Amino acid sequence: MTYTSAITIAGISKSYGDHPVLHSVDLVVARGSIVALLGSNGAGKTTLVKILCTLLKADSGSATVAGYDVASQPAAVRSAISLTGQFAAVDDILTGRENLILVAQLRHQDHAGQIADDLLARFDLTDAGRRRVATYSGGMRRRLDIAMSLVGNPQVLILDEPTTGLDPQARNEVWKTVKTLAEGGTTVLLTTQYLQEAEHLADAIAVLHAGRIIAHGSLADLRQLLPPTTIEYVEKQPTLEEIFLAIIGGTASQQATR
Repeated sequence: MTYTSAITIAGISKSYGDHPVLHSVDLVVARGSIVALLGSNGAGKTTLVKILCTLLKADSGSATVAGYDVASQPAAVRSAISLTGQFAAVDDILTGRENLILVAQLRHQDHAGQIADDLLARFDLTDAGRRRVATYSGGMRRRLDIAMSLVGNPQVLILDEPTTGLDPQARNEVWKTVKTLAEGGTTVLLTTQYLQEAEHLADAIAVLHAGRIIAHGSLADLRQLLPPTTIEYVEKQPTLEEIFLAIIGGTASQQATR
């Protein structure tokens, strides 16, 4: 199916009872791009993701994913996307390879074993593939989780807070993985609270606040919203290392003259 944008959201609103969560949200995600959806807790990010994944119905507005309408063509949307939630959906008892084979079988893919081996190689997990996932580090578990999301070659990958709870090294591993996916043509919608994550990964950034998109554009575009930078001069205090070296250097000089 031919479509011009991977995700198009127009006027989406959603309330839970008397509590409005989304207010006429508009957003377009270009094919093959990484778009970061920034927002604090309660901004409405997860609600919007659930609507895009057909897990929740909007009260008003429309949305298409990979050219399919989320309300009238939910089965087609589900076949075109994959969702990775905030916590890795892996089975600790199974090996990494067995996790991938299970997902491939559930998605009715032929040659499940070959698919698993290819994805293990792609995510640098071949050596760990026959180990139980309970022995994996946090970064390895997350990479396996994303690999499982790619079974069936989805056109759009939605990552909902993908690095929550990860240490800096594991977070860098996930960032590298996401960049590689986008370079291969996969469209990525990334929801995050980590500003550094959005700055590091995203081609475009949308800021969701109190259920509304209040800013959208590249990092350079968003920087233009702020006043021009000013140059200020501040006094630089010496570090302890500089003090230490100065002291021992002076002592050495004094001893040399005696």
